[in-house]
Amino acid sequence: MQFLTTKLISFEEAQQKIYEQIQPINDHIKISLLKAAGYITAKAVFSPLDLPLFDNSAMDGYAIQQIKNIKLNHLMQIIGIAYAGKPFENKWPPDTVIRIMTGAPIPNKCDAVIMQENIQKFGNKISINTPIYKGQNIRYKGEDIQIGNQILDSGIRLDSTELTLLASLGINKVSVIRKLRVAIFSTGNELQILGKPLLKNQIYDINRFIISLMLNKLNCKIIDLGIIRDHPNEIRYIFNKADRLADIVICTGGISVGDTDFTRMILQEIGDITFYKLAIKPGKPFAFGRLKNSWFCSLPGNPVSATVTFYYLVQPILKHLAGNTKYTMPLRQRAITMNYLKKTPGRLDFQRGVYSQDENGLLKVSSTGIQDSHIFRSLTMANCFIILERERGNVNPGEWVEIEGFNRLLKG
Repeated sequence: MQFLTTKLISFEEAQQKIYEQIQPINDHIKISLLKAAGYITAKAVFSPLDLPLFDNSAMDGYAIQQIKNIKLNHLMQIIGIAYAGKPFENKWPPDTVIRIMTGAPIPNKCDAVIMQENIQKFGNKISINTPIYKGQNIRYKGEDIQIGNQILDSGIRLDSTELTLLASLGINKVSVIRKLRVAIFSTGNELQILGKPLLKNQIYDINRFIISLMLNKLNCKIIDLGIIRDHPNEIRYIFNKADRLADIVICTGGISVGDTDFTRMILQEIGDITFYKLAIKPGKPFAFGRLKNSWFCSLPGNPVSATVTFYYLVQPILKHLAGNTKYTMPLRQRAITMNYLKKTPGRLDFQRGVYSQDENGLLKVSSTGIQDSHIFRSLTMANCFIILERERGNVNPGEWVEIEGFNRLLKG
């Protein structure tokens, strides 16, 4: 059996050990843009077209030629009109203008388009009452994107803006990395599934519920293996089954040091645990390592601890495995705390808080109250984490702290 040190390792050391080992999966598929939201690009994408496709008008107005000869308040006749999808194709005599609509192709010899607000109209003639310059209000072919330009890198998550860009270039399929297969289960004799009445001494399994919600936001394929009772044979069986089905296995509970906490024992037996205890709060009992075919993350059983460790440790692992190598966590900022924060030196602390900005632009943050790892309402009320350094002690009102606003995994 693998020997495990009882020493707490730092959050930064845990991250380093993770990234030294994991590599993105390498299975590529090609799918329709309509189904591609949330997927990660498998390779760079290059433009097959110029964008705009042709010179066109940026405004409703009038196409002008030979602008160097134009004088203010000089009358010029309107000889035709150009629409989007229906260009002006007749001869264009000097000293005349063409009525043109937004998106319409620019007529030959056109130097500029003047906004309709900057002319005066007299029947079928106009006069210009403001100076104009060459190229004014013209969108030139390829000024946004030229054919052959790289428009997306590999490792980019496809959301509405990226997909719309591809659609504008006529690309209807894209090469992506397949969905990450994630097996999840909870351990505990006390757990009951949602929708069933609680028996004596039971609680609902909310860890698997919130992990499923977060996995859906990360566009993972969930393999839900349910609730596993606290018995070594059952836990061993489910880990072996999950290892055959998934790229990564996520479980909650049974990783601490209680008499019925068998998860760590089984993982030592059938896998390789990279680290086991972290110097963070909440979330000290967290294990990461490798089974025969898949990675595993064993999270604490307390709901807040499970959520925090998923957010800060599992989320980056999943994104990296899925090929999303360009992601970043939300920006950390400094804020003034409005109340007393209890903190014992020795562990990096992710307390839950609510931040806001005052009329002077100053960020202020308040705790959501009791920070015990079973108080899930502390997360529901929060919009940020208050990050207190490992060796920091209690924080008094008015002191500066570091905060990190929730990303869309928890809010939005």
